[in-house]
Amino acid sequence: MTVKRDLNGIDRSAILLLSLGEDEAAEVMRHLGPREVQKLGAAMARMSHVSTDQAQTVLSDFRSRLERQTSLGVGSDQYIRAMLNKALGADKASTLIDRILHGGDSSGLENLKWMDARSIADLIKLEHPQVLAMILAYMEPEQAGEVIHHLPERLVGEAMMRLASLETVQPAAIRELNDILEEQLSGETQSLQVASLGGPKAAAEVLNRLETSLSGSILEKMRENDSELAEKVQEKMFVFDDLIKLDDRSLQVLLREIPSEGFVTALKGASPGLREKFFTNMSKRAAEMMRDDLEAKGPVRVSEVEAAQKSILQIATRLDAAGQISLGSGSSEAMV
Repeated sequence: MTVKRDLNGIDRSAILLLSLGEDEAAEVMRHLGPREVQKLGAAMARMSHVSTDQAQTVLSDFRSRLERQTSLGVGSDQYIRAMLNKALGADKASTLIDRILHGGDSSGLENLKWMDARSIADLIKLEHPQVLAMILAYMEPEQAGEVIHHLPERLVGEAMMRLASLETVQPAAIRELNDILEEQLSGETQSLQVASLGGPKAAAEVLNRLETSLSGSILEKMRENDSELAEKVQEKMFVFDDLIKLDDRSLQVLLREIPSEGFVTALKGASPGLREKFFTNMSKRAAEMMRDDLEAKGPVRVSEVEAAQKSILQIATRLDAAGQISLGSGSSEAMV
């Protein structure tokens, strides 16, 4: 199936870094976030057989993109804002823009992003739910989802309620939280400027990273406390069968990024309509092969299907944040 054999963005980046050499690659890595470093490091470790043609293609493509870049070295606020909004989307970029353009820093909170989920959970599990909500809001949704797995269940529902209710947080509150974390992590305290954190969308993005059973349980607890807020969060959530709402071009972009592992498993739990939409956007030969694989595959555990679908949804979320596809709100409102 050709869509699965193509190198994705992470693989191309890994080949580029391997081609640069240790010192140059390390210098590039210094400017990346912890999640990007982890993903790139894992991709580089998997690169055991890179052909000369593949390496040359990646390098040639990179050179072509660089030569087409006309804003190199401009350094203006307008360019930085436009670049980050295009790369991350307006919601995710807003806080980062404030930190960059206004000289803000967040050493204590930033250090959490380099820690493993269990260590973070051990560090914050005795904090007030409002503090947990602020910390979860500051993390990337994927990391926040991992941390939640190691927190006491009684705290998670309350923390998610508060996360969904957050709109703006005063700089003094974030600075105080940062000071506490700095002291616990034995670092130096820095000033911080933050405009906004949290909200229903932030809560939905975290819940989207959890297993269906866990996210459903948390949402139900939220509904018991505030049904209106829980409904707003649920409207922002995006499930696998919602991919049927994508236009053909967006679905084809997504297909190019989906790895072969787990795709058949994910489709085992998909609606017939979504399966057919995937098949329609593949080549005839690839669609026939996929149908054969589905028929040949035996029974699969529901947990395995959900895990495979979550993995594809994470890819879709990344593409949506990069502006390559549009997922919308994930609402179940009917379309005519």
